Amino acid sequence: METKMDHQKLRTAGLKITAPRMKILELLENADPHHLSAEDVYRILREADHDVAFATIYRVLTQFEEAKLIKRHNFEGGRSVFELEKHEHHDHLVCISCNRVEEFVDEVIEAHQLEIAKKKKFRLTDHNLTIYGVCEKCDQ
Repeated sequence: METKMDHQKLRTAGLKITAPRMKILELLENADPHHLSAEDVYRILREADHDVAFATIYRVLTQFEEAKLIKRHNFEGGRSVFELEKHEHHDHLVCISCNRVEEFVDEVIEAHQLEIAKKKKFRLTDHNLTIYGVCEKCDQ
């Protein structure tokens, strides 16, 4: 369902409102899990009987990334996944078996990173923590 907010996000980013852009933006806003590859987007849209070429999906995702509407993550294994840019920091757990990505925030880790940077006389501007392992479902 298209909303005025979706239209505004595209306009603010300097992008024209097109059916593929709206479908992809809506999909990313409602995605569960929140991290989707271009292949995931293609498969979900095809299953919903939306006729969008894979090249179009990849081009739109790249445009969204350049406009800072979404964020690309390149986890191990060479697979890129995209998530809606919420401007809220979080870190990731990645299952090396099924590629599931789970977000988490841990204040102790955040505080410790700041302490390390301060101790090393380093001004922290950003960081990225990804923990790789096997999720409970795959570990059975």
